[in-house]
Amino acid sequence: MILLELEDEFTRLTLAPELGGSIVNWTVRSTGQPLLRHADAQALNTGLPGKLGCFPLVPWSNRIAQGGFDCPDGWLALHPNSLTDPLPIHGSAWQQPWQVVSSTAHEVVLQLDSACPFAYCARQRFHLSEGKLSIELSVTHQAEQAAWHGLGLHPYLPRTANTRLRAPARQVWLCDSSKLPTQLDSLPADWDFQALKPLPETLVDNGFCEWDGHCLIQQPDLGYELECQATGSDYYLLYCPVGLKFFCIEPVSHPVNAHHLPGRPGLRLLEQGQTAELAFSLQYRAL
Repeated sequence: MILLELEDEFTRLTLAPELGGSIVNWTVRSTGQPLLRHADAQALNTGLPGKLGCFPLVPWSNRIAQGGFDCPDGWLALHPNSLTDPLPIHGSAWQQPWQVVSSTAHEVVLQLDSACPFAYCARQRFHLSEGKLSIELSVTHQAEQAAWHGLGLHPYLPRTANTRLRAPARQVWLCDSSKLPTQLDSLPADWDFQALKPLPETLVDNGFCEWDGHCLIQQPDLGYELECQATGSDYYLLYCPVGLKFFCIEPVSHPVNAHHLPGRPGLRLLEQGQTAELAFSLQYRAL
């Protein structure tokens, strides 16, 4: 498997284009400290992007119910694509090998030309500069028939007892047992991250709405913080599993199951040749 490495004066980024265009690791050069959840050789050998540091969500994020969704030209049937979930999840880009378009010491561009579930071209641009990781993700619709598109990124971050998060949002989707949204509601106190605060001790696996794209992840036990900024993303998904040493805050363009929500919030109906974009940057700072 080909792995690519980028470096700036502070950090090192390792990519696995063949494994869904995923980030394997992002670390501090001087200490080796992981800035994303550390992926060792065993994690890499599973061949599963969900065991690595981050993977792209194209042409939708998270779960879709009802076995597919309506497009202007008819029903698009989908099938479960993960052994751990009964619903189609995270699109198709994470399960296909990406090609290297260009590669330098500070920047890599990857591309995926996909025929599943319809024809599209996805691109990721990774850039490192002065401890800042910038990711640009785009999708261009290639099929003759228009289709709904969404985008997102799925980073895994280290979690300790003192991990703190600030990610202002105004509402949250409550979910049923199948992890599909049922009701848009005000934020419970434990889930209100207007100010920097610890992560909840109970399970969170929900979509947060009316986000301004700003996020601060503070890791006092690990000696750093990440100042993050998303564009093309009015939503984030927060996943805090109980008892595990990671959490996920995912910038996404739409809520879970948006294909079946009134008005299809955040989705874009793209005609052939049209493009949608999302970007996310993470600035490392030592504490």
